[in-house]
Amino acid sequence: MIDLIKKTILSGVGLAMKTKEEIEDFAKEMEKKFNLSESDGKKFLEDLKKRYSETQDKLESKVEHVVKDVLKKMDIVTNEDLKGLKKEIRDLKKAISENGESSKP
Repeated sequence: MIDLIKKTILSGVGLAMKTKEEIEDFAKEMEKKFNLSESDGKKFLEDLKKRYSETQDKLESKVEHVVKDVLKKMDIVTNEDLKGLKKEIRDLKKAISENGESSKP
């Protein structure tokens, strides 16, 4: 199941890269079609790149949220869960150690 999730994410990344190239091509076409000056063309391309980046960030956040939900529903332990458990174990060991030392005469 983890392999399927990895493949899905990698496919999305590949698609996103293709989309970015298509956006750059689109910006170049609009620059030619509307006879934009070089500075206007650059500004237009930068605006498109900014919007692409914002959309990409939102998409990544949504994918991460969905993956976490799937893992939770499948009852799969995450790295975050393991770190929390390790901290609890360390804290418990410390408390036991401190209680053991204080009860000695």
